[in-house]
Order: sequence, then C-alpha cells, then structure tokens
Amino acid sequence: MRLLLGVTGGIAAYKALEVVRLAGKAGHSVRVIQTPASQRFVGAASFQALTGAPVLVDEFERDPARGAFPGDKAPDHDPASHLELVANADVFLIAPASANTIAKLAHGLADNLLTSAALAATCPLVVAPAMNHHMWRAAATRANVALLRERGVVIVEPGAGDLATPGEWGEGRLAEPAELLAAAEDAVGPGAGHVRPWEGLRVLVTAGGTREPIDAVRYVGNRSSGRMGLAVAEQAAALGAEVTVVAANVTVARPTGGGRIRYVDVETAAELKDACEREFGRCDVLVMAAAVADFRPADPHSGKIKKEGRDGLALALEPTADVLSGLSERRRPGQTLVGFAAEHGPEAVANARRKLERKRLDAVVVNDVSQAGIGFDSAENEVTIVTGSGDRHVPRATKAEVAREILAVVDELRSGSGAPSVR
Repeated sequence: MRLLLGVTGGIAAYKALEVVRLAGKAGHSVRVIQTPASQRFVGAASFQALTGAPVLVDEFERDPARGAFPGDKAPDHDPASHLELVANADVFLIAPASANTIAKLAHGLADNLLTSAALAATCPLVVAPAMNHHMWRAAATRANVALLRERGVVIVEPGAGDLATPGEWGEGRLAEPAELLAAAEDAVGPGAGHVRPWEGLRVLVTAGGTREPIDAVRYVGNRSSGRMGLAVAEQAAALGAEVTVVAANVTVARPTGGGRIRYVDVETAAELKDACEREFGRCDVLVMAAAVADFRPADPHSGKIKKEGRDGLALALEPTADVLSGLSERRRPGQTLVGFAAEHGPEAVANARRKLERKRLDAVVVNDVSQAGIGFDSAENEVTIVTGSGDRHVPRATKAEVAREILAVVDELRSGSGAPSVR
C-alpha cells in the first residue's frame, strides 16, 4: 500500500511518527506532506529518516523523488507535487488534522500543499481530528466534520483523555497510531496488495480490575486502569484480528480498532467469569490482562452500612473462582492462552513460571509492581514474558510497545516456532 500522510500543526503531530513506523513495519510505502505549522512540533528530518523519502511542505518546492513512493520508479519529468503524490497514493491520511485544516477541507480551500493535494485526491481520504475539546465540540467544527462525512471522507474520531493543556480532560485526543493505520488500510480494502497477518483470527482480551461489593456503595477493588489490556486489544485489531474485550470497570479512553473491537462490560469477578465462558469457545487467542479479585466479601450488605454506632467493621472474605484455570481446562486444540501476573519482589519471574505450569498456559506476562512508575494506572510497563521454552524481557516502554512484544510472542507460539530465545 502507498500511504500519503498529511501532518498538520498540533502537539499530536508526534504520533504521526509512530504511524510511519508502523506502516513501514507492515510493508507499506509512505510519503509525508507537512504544513508549515506542523514543523513547529516535528521536523521534516524525522519523517525523512523513517520513510527514506523527501518530505514536502511548500506546493512550489521541487520534489526530488518526482512524486514517486519508496520502491517505485520516478518519472522522467518533474510533475506538479500536489497532483503526482495523490495520483500515486492508495490512500491519503491526514493525522493530526487541526480544526483549521478541517475547515479548509470542508470548504474546498487549497492554500497550501496539503489542502491542494486533498482537493486533487481521487484515492480514499481519511481524516483524524485532534484539537482542544472546546474546539472539537464547537458548532462550526461539528458542521465541517459532518460535511466531510457526507462527501465520503473517513473520519477517525478522536478519543477522550488528558489534553495538551495541563489539567484539561475531554474529547479531542488524536486516535492512537495503530488505529490510524488500521483505518487507512480499511479505507483501501483488500485489493491493494496488503493482508494483515491476523485477518480471521478471533482474540479475547480481559482488561481492568474487578470490584467486589461490601455494600451498595463500597467495594473491594484494585488499582488496575485497564490500559494494558486495551493496548493489547488495539494492537491485535491493527494486525487484523476481530477482538472482544471483557472490560472490568474500565474508565480510560477505549480504542475502536477501526470497528474491530467489541466491548462487554462487567463489574465483579463472577460477571467476568460468566462473560469469558460465553466468549471463550469462539476465540483463537485469550489474553487475560484483567486484575481479577482473588477474594470477595462473603456476605455483602444489600443497603449501605452505617458508621454510627460502630467501633469498627470486620469483613469475612471468601475466594473467588479461578477464571483462567477454568478456561484452561476447557481449551480446545489451536487455542493460545496468555495470563498476566502482577508480582512483587525478586521471586516475580519464578512465581510466574509456576503459574504457567499450574494453569497449563502458553505464556505468562509478569510485571514486578514493586518498581515505581510502571504497571497499574501508568502509561509505561516493564515485563518478562515467560513461556515453556524461555523468557523474553521487555525493558520499560509504553504499554503499546509492550503489547506488540506480547503479540509477537503469541505469533511465534502459534506459528509453531515455540517461544523466543532469551534476549
């Protein structure tokens, strides 16, 4: 696939670098157009290094590649850049797309190379907005987006979360790079010479943390945000899989995976167990990333327990069912099961290896929660992936990067090559 990537001004421009990296890893050929404003956030040299091709900004500058994509033969003449690039592209993805650029696209303005190329494009146009939530919710922006949709432009909705301005939260965050690439691939369709490696595979992921009620308002819970499980789901969808997420009290932004991710919401360990048992028979891969409570209050109160007149409160706890062990006993040939283990201290990997054997799993992802700044409710993680043939240590990285390493191990296990050698 020949992907033309347009980058406009905004703090989210840094995510476009990851889109280029993922596209290159998937075997796609990429060219980049930047607006002048985008260069205040990411320089052309970074995109040139990743694509191996010139980056264009001005519609009157000469394209050294004469409109050709990496791997293609350049023409003998010097064509107009805004015409030749889109004529050769299979899809034009604009990410991030600022409110200003969206307004120009909606009204046919062509005052820079990016908007001129968009107006001349006959290939699918995919637009991924990114802006402050007040700008995203403004009537003018909503009308412009609706107009683009009516004309057949694919809009990749922004997510909700922390925004660039300190202390602000809301809609307007650029979709994650894997979702952007998946949207571009889907817009092109299967006829452009690319087939995602997990097409047809069904993946079941659990994410978040269960809550076990003490009374009608209080519960026993844990600190899991669901970020790791959602990262796994997003990366699996980017590989082409159909993904079901059993989400236990997940409140962070949920990726859609270009429509490939379906969510089943649960609260307690018992509800998670029931949902997993319903979905397990249809899945090819299970990634059990949720933090499931080991114990629950034995006699939850139906109302609210009052503080008045009490010197204290004693809770009797009973064990919950071992969901993963139960699923492992029901597994059919060809299924791959991955567990997670949040361990504390120097015995973390040894404990995970015992869990691997006891529950008859294919892999266990262990993270040592005694380390500060990783694991629960953090954007980063550091794990060791334990398999029957060896361990793979993944140094501290974003959860998206850790998710890719986990799925790489799954891919190797399913291909019959076994677990990777220690590295």
